[in-house]
Amino acid sequence: PDIKPRNVIFILTDDHRYDAMGFTGHPFLETPHLDSLASHGVHLKNAFVTTSLCSPSRASILTGLYTHKHRVIDNNRLVPEGTLFFPQYLQRAGYSTAFIGKWHMGGAHDDPRPGFDHWVSFRGQGNYLSPGPNYTLNVDGKRVPQAGYITDELTDYAVDWLGTQTPEKPFFLYLSHKAVHANFTPAERHQGRYANQDLSFLPTGQEITAASNAPRWVRDQRNSWHGIDFSYHSDKGLEYLYRRYCESILAVDDSVGRVLDQLKKMGIYDETLVIYMGDNGFMWGEHGLIDKRVAYEASIRVPMIMQCPQLFAGGKVVEQVIGNIDIGPTVLHAAGLESPDYMDGQSFLDLPNNPSASWRDYFLYVYYWEKNFPQTPTQFALRSDRYKYITYYGLWD
Repeated sequence: PDIKPRNVIFILTDDHRYDAMGFTGHPFLETPHLDSLASHGVHLKNAFVTTSLCSPSRASILTGLYTHKHRVIDNNRLVPEGTLFFPQYLQRAGYSTAFIGKWHMGGAHDDPRPGFDHWVSFRGQGNYLSPGPNYTLNVDGKRVPQAGYITDELTDYAVDWLGTQTPEKPFFLYLSHKAVHANFTPAERHQGRYANQDLSFLPTGQEITAASNAPRWVRDQRNSWHGIDFSYHSDKGLEYLYRRYCESILAVDDSVGRVLDQLKKMGIYDETLVIYMGDNGFMWGEHGLIDKRVAYEASIRVPMIMQCPQLFAGGKVVEQVIGNIDIGPTVLHAAGLESPDYMDGQSFLDLPNNPSASWRDYFLYVYYWEKNFPQTPTQFALRSDRYKYITYYGLWD
């Protein structure tokens, strides 16, 4: 692509499955704006994360590094001092940068982090709806009460900031939604939308038996917080949770639509690179499990779509195995910058127009045991375009 520094918007969601979108063939989920991204852009259909957990995945996105290198190995670990985030390189190159939404690497504070001129965030997981008048967001270091439904409110901040940008300076916006993380809470306008949908397509995990050679830890885990019989220890059952999950995605789709509308208003829709991605996958009954963490496909595979009409004809599909470590190098490439040699990821910006370009044969997946979820062992896996090898480390059974 040409080297004129491009405006880039990166939209990240939480726990959004790779196939929970209309254009991927979901039985009832309506995602017109995500579908539009794909039809006017590129579906990176084999996108994965290197660790299927919030903090490690986010650290890999921001650093371009595998988990064992950036060392944010779980949701409690702080980012090591001196860690470089790719937006810092954009700032140095004259970009205007903003972070809006869920940071979730170390829950101790929500202070502005390096690499961003504008900052809107909250501690830890945040809340879909404000728990009380004293609950605040951090807006450029000031405490501002959360006013409404978080997906809509973060989009308000994003659209407002985009409206302040001028043609003199390229911009990078990192919009990081809390949705669709548990406790799944749809916007009021979407509650009950899917109350009567048939969910018989959800897997039941019946095949997970000793006879089927399923690992012992998987069979044991079924009887746990992450098993489908006692999903999150909720007495409302898996189907209730799944309906709420689908309804929570609807406001995210609205958000994407509002961001695209703002680009049209600004006259920069065709030239702006927009990338949409989930931070990890989510199991809804596969292997008898819900949630993520493990190296199974529904857990590690994520939705990824990008559009930039000036660069890509619509409706393209990229088959190569893309990782969250590739986001930083790709955004730097769009800015006309070289990726630093130390990064593990590489730019996929040329792949849609040059599908035979050389690319990795496989990537590394890791998950490190967490004491708050002891039933899931440390896992190492290699995922290629055809096979996956998983090994479990430190099993006590």
